[in-house]
Amino acid sequence: MKIIRTTHSMATWSERLRREGVTIGFVPTMGALHGGHRSLIQAARLRCDALVVSIFVNPTQFSPTEDLAAYPSPIAHDRALCREEGVDVCFEPTAQAMYPGGFQTVVTVPVLARRWEGEARPHHFAGVATVVTKLFGMVRPHLTVFGQKDYQQAALVRQLVNDLNLGGAIQVRPTVRERDGLAMSSRNVYLSADERRIAPLLSQALRAGRQMIEGGMSDVAAIERSMRQTIEQSPTMYVEYLAVCAPDSLEPLSLVTDRAVLLGAVRIGSVRLIDNLLVKMPGRKSRATR
Repeated sequence: MKIIRTTHSMATWSERLRREGVTIGFVPTMGALHGGHRSLIQAARLRCDALVVSIFVNPTQFSPTEDLAAYPSPIAHDRALCREEGVDVCFEPTAQAMYPGGFQTVVTVPVLARRWEGEARPHHFAGVATVVTKLFGMVRPHLTVFGQKDYQQAALVRQLVNDLNLGGAIQVRPTVRERDGLAMSSRNVYLSADERRIAPLLSQALRAGRQMIEGGMSDVAAIERSMRQTIEQSPTMYVEYLAVCAPDSLEPLSLVTDRAVLLGAVRIGSVRLIDNLLVKMPGRKSRATR
């Protein structure tokens, strides 16, 4: 496995392979790789000749009050996982390489970023959109794989790729979960033993909402009330949002008539968790997502 640290070397490597007709797959990460990342890498590996995994904790998507300095960076573990899965290149640029002196360009996707995570973390999606645009320009992937756990991020990246004609396919893979339903996340390591025991309440709340919709309930207010009641079983879990939304626009719904995405974000102590579930009303034909 090759380790590349400079943006020029990454672009040169990709350009050479594309001239040779090699199909390049890409999995962008911030490191601290877990089973969810492994599933993305495996999906990309199956469809591409060469595979790049980026490991870059992007400072521009963190606010001053967030956990940038404490974000886990077990690089030896991450490289070992990549080797096990047959990754060809680990791209590990520095912040200085990605944002050299004088850097001033910011990419925004304002409509998809205005609610939910965008409201809770006002600078987050501008950082995501900017770094993804830069990474795509260097890696030039034919296929990029994202996880459904960051549903709003995946929707935003699809919009970005379409709007800016960046090329390449986007694949979104299902969320990988622990046995008790908790979505795998690099931030789960921050949970204390007591916090870890109550963390699955978020996925339980979303499942309760899904069961109501699959049972024919269309009233969003009732669905959201039921999800919130599940969370309120624990006095130490704080709801930031629990919402029933249109799966493409992420606009809130008042009635579920077809497909919907259930979005949730909670805090347990200092740890912030997000999750989501896709659902459709019974009797409706499934329509493939883009």
